[in-house]
Amino acid sequence: MAADGGKSTLIIIRHSPYGSALAKASLDVVLANAAFEQAVDLLFVGDGVLQLLPDQDTSAIGVRNISRQLGSLPLYDIHRVYVDARAAADYQLTAASSAVELHLLDAGQMQQLMVAYDHLLSF
Repeated sequence: MAADGGKSTLIIIRHSPYGSALAKASLDVVLANAAFEQAVDLLFVGDGVLQLLPDQDTSAIGVRNISRQLGSLPLYDIHRVYVDARAAADYQLTAASSAVELHLLDAGQMQQLMVAYDHLLSF
């Protein structure tokens, strides 16, 4: 949330990393907002959690690995990355295995988080 009193945006990422262009598009929106000094935080839910799994080899499908974009989040002052704890458990993602710092949330915490932001974008 915006520490300076400005508008805050939570971007909710629901799609797996390589089935469509939505995963890359959502990260592009995140980085574009942050580049214009907008307060942006992320919430990965459902299949979107797959974007956070380490060591993804995309050579067989001929697309770029999105892990570099995720690794650049701190460079854009994006430090709050929230994750659906149930989905993380389903996909065996732990905070220790991710390239970015994660904050695991249960369903109630995610609901509270969403109402705390001025804007929600969902991909």
